[in-house]
Amino acid sequence: MSAPRLLVPRRAFNQAFLPHLHARERVQLFYGGAGSGKSAFLASRAVLDALCGRNTLVARQVARTLKSSCFAEVQKAIRRLGLARFFSVNQSELRITCKRNGAQILFTGLLDVEKVKSITPARGALSDIWVEEATQVSRQAIKQLEKRLRGKSAHKKRLTLSFNPVSRQHWLYQEYFGGVPEGQRVFRRDNILIMHSSYRDNRFLTADDTQALEAERDPYFRDVYTLGLWGQVGGAILTNWRVSPILPGEVTEPLRLGLDFGFAQDPVGAIKVSLDNKRKRILILDEIYERGWHNARLAEALKPFADRHPITCDSAEPKSIIELRRLGIQARAAKKGPGSLMHGIQWLSQYEIIIAPHCVHLQEELAGYRWRESREGGQLPIPQGEDHLIDALRYALEADSTGKVAGCISRSI
Repeated sequence: MSAPRLLVPRRAFNQAFLPHLHARERVQLFYGGAGSGKSAFLASRAVLDALCGRNTLVARQVARTLKSSCFAEVQKAIRRLGLARFFSVNQSELRITCKRNGAQILFTGLLDVEKVKSITPARGALSDIWVEEATQVSRQAIKQLEKRLRGKSAHKKRLTLSFNPVSRQHWLYQEYFGGVPEGQRVFRRDNILIMHSSYRDNRFLTADDTQALEAERDPYFRDVYTLGLWGQVGGAILTNWRVSPILPGEVTEPLRLGLDFGFAQDPVGAIKVSLDNKRKRILILDEIYERGWHNARLAEALKPFADRHPITCDSAEPKSIIELRRLGIQARAAKKGPGSLMHGIQWLSQYEIIIAPHCVHLQEELAGYRWRESREGGQLPIPQGEDHLIDALRYALEADSTGKVAGCISRSI
């Protein structure tokens, strides 16, 4: 069956992205602020590519986020372009197939990147891989994905990464942005395309959307999420951290775990850490960051997360600690006490902190964690910024930093 001849109106796209509809570079990076339209553009491009016979794998770090994000975005693109009659959608298997040629758009999570090797389109080879929220994915996983772009294909292979630029310490910045001029909209070099966008490039935003983005007053979040710039915060409290894959051989027992309670407005934050005292390194292996979890749901998640290890919790919620212990978690209360916050910060600053790429919420907290400014423009010894996972990190390492073992809470409280 011959490919359909379609006329897609230019008004279906934001003007800034149109030149890249047929971009051929092997590696393509679309980065920028929230609401810039980059994800909608890439979803639309994947749909049109399928009509031309290209097979695309769409990936995110966590599979359970796919259905409400990338999968929904591609379906919206199909409807927006008026192409529903050309596609069949398998909701249960997260698979979209072009009826005209059999080309497919497939979706996968990357927590176990080895499983990606078994993902194969019904016809032909993968020609495209699009990784959404690429800052949550490790360099190692991206390299594994690149190896999947092999096999006979009539189309040039492409790896596309889209993301908000959370921090200059991230491996993506170090890997691709050396020599890229600040503020340049489009940059091409060595078969790599880099495009920056912000909300100003998205004419489909409502006035309320634009107002909400422009109302952001926090310098870090305004840079990253409103303007789409690489995060760089003045007065940062902890600057001794970087994002890098952590190899199994680098992890030493016993692991340290910390927990900061939360529910509705504030998230619950848990952290898993390996401490290397010889090399003065703290390895951040995993995180939990969720809102709306009651203690039973939290305990369910902590069992595989903590395994047999005890977890040091914020002592401000003794009843929650007791309930977690009743539910089978080795929960114990942090000692805390006067001066513990500043002592913990000072102790952490003596170590290099290496963060697994998928621990994106800790990265965001560290990037925005800074000293409060005085009226004269100086710095006050008062931390400000989100600190749920940072607090959990201090609790996890409290015994190491103070020499005091966290206490158990009696059931009689």
